[in-house]
Amino acid sequence: MPTKMLPNKKRHHNTDPNVAREQHVRRLQWLSQHKEEILEPDLPIIDAHHHMWVRAGNRYYLEDFLAEAQTGHNIKASVFVECGSFYRKNASALMAPVGEVEFANGVAAMAASSTYNSTLVCAGIVGTADISVGAEVAQVLDAQIAAGGGRFRGIRVSTKWDADDDLNTTRYTYARDLMQDKDFRAGFATLGPRCLSFDAMIYHPQILELADLARAFPDTTIILNHIGGLLAWTRTYIARKDEAIANWRSSMTELAKCPNVYVKLGGLAMPYLGLGFDKWDKPATSTQLAASWGPLFKHCIDQFGPARCMFESNFPPDRDSVSYPVIWNTFKRIAAGYSASEKQALFYGAAAKAYCLKLD
Repeated sequence: MPTKMLPNKKRHHNTDPNVAREQHVRRLQWLSQHKEEILEPDLPIIDAHHHMWVRAGNRYYLEDFLAEAQTGHNIKASVFVECGSFYRKNASALMAPVGEVEFANGVAAMAASSTYNSTLVCAGIVGTADISVGAEVAQVLDAQIAAGGGRFRGIRVSTKWDADDDLNTTRYTYARDLMQDKDFRAGFATLGPRCLSFDAMIYHPQILELADLARAFPDTTIILNHIGGLLAWTRTYIARKDEAIANWRSSMTELAKCPNVYVKLGGLAMPYLGLGFDKWDKPATSTQLAASWGPLFKHCIDQFGPARCMFESNFPPDRDSVSYPVIWNTFKRIAAGYSASEKQALFYGAAAKAYCLKLD
């Protein structure tokens, strides 16, 4: 069956490694202007979402992530989420993503060895697979299960779409209503029997479409990335920002009625969402970030409950606006009013349950 997910020819990264490297160095220098004392340093944390890649002038490997994770917060483990890296070179387009799972499992084995003996990096692995091909995707999933060394937990497929084509910047282009497509759903149906989850990368106008998918597959765990891709501050939506936020709030309330859906609290530091923290003369403090993000995260927690919400660094993309120590301080400030058991869920328990992590 032909794919309905076609490479996005408009999408491009800066391929000049020297320019990219210079930009990366300048960003790290900018971030270094602000440092904070670590809040609640003993609080156990699972970083529910991060990536690893090699791009032009931009490498983010195990050592790079550990350098972040060991800056003072108690990062016990992490979940690796696909980012289009380390695909098998000579495999078909359908099978090539198995290579990313192989890579992440190798990183996990390194992190768990006596050489590092610290954070269990990539304790959970989220790969990707083209489920738009229908039931045929089962062969990819089975290969990823075999390659994952017991750590492969599910897939992410970025189906975000907006009428403003400038926002359609994923690696692939999609039909507007892909999550309703019969072949997509035939592929989605192969996840549940394998106890695999689905990470949903969408924009906020698609939240009700995701709710329909969740109701159709109540036995499949769905993890909504980055609070649903709220576009309120982007060029297209800024003139009706309040309306966009209101629509997001009501859609999240509806989605929360689906008990198989979890929410990742994070991702708002990515520049393309338009909040603008990456453009400040100096990096924002955790107090400033908490004031901006807190009402949005608390709405998620109010609707889904702490047991279905998990904090995520989304590094390195969120590093464009905030350092690793400061982003976790921000989350801790937002969670300051919750009980000890609720904090345990937000920082550790929800991620452990959603991804079936066995860390003890």
